[in-house]
Amino acid sequence: MIDSKEASAALADIDDIVQRVKQSQLYELASLAAVWWGVLVFAANLVTWLWPAYAVYAWVATDVVGVAGLVVLRVMNPPQHPNGSAASIRMLLVLVLFFAFGYLCTNVIGHFGPRQLGTFWPLYFMLFYTMAGLWFGHAFVAIGLGIAALTLIGFFFIGEAFPLWMAFVNGGGLILGGLWMRRI
Repeated sequence: MIDSKEASAALADIDDIVQRVKQSQLYELASLAAVWWGVLVFAANLVTWLWPAYAVYAWVATDVVGVAGLVVLRVMNPPQHPNGSAASIRMLLVLVLFFAFGYLCTNVIGHFGPRQLGTFWPLYFMLFYTMAGLWFGHAFVAIGLGIAALTLIGFFFIGEAFPLWMAFVNGGGLILGGLWMRRI
């Protein structure tokens, strides 16, 4: 028999293990998504650098294929709670609102040029990465702040090779961050 103090300690240990498992599952899915988007963003930035006339098509394709990949990832790894389908619909709506707001800022209100677009979107994505880190773990904060800082350095100090810089900073940063989250 165990007394109430030992039982409380055992329950606290179990709760700690449950929280660690939930975080590791979140990091597993987030790492797959980060690597997926990293590869796509790397390729789109290379197209932007090598063939600027095709940049707009590369980025639309990146967004469509990226979101489709997230949907597939979600279907292959359904949530383990009873509200799963509602959560999936909410996530899809979050993505639609995210892109709609970004489009409103860059094309309706701001009329950004290519360099400003190449800076805005990574900073916008990394804002949400960093905010997610406040709830889900330090890896998101580190990835978000690191990519944002390097994006700003590139914006102010890198010349015509800025899209190439962003291929490695944004695309490569997401790939490395995703692989790092797999090790945590």
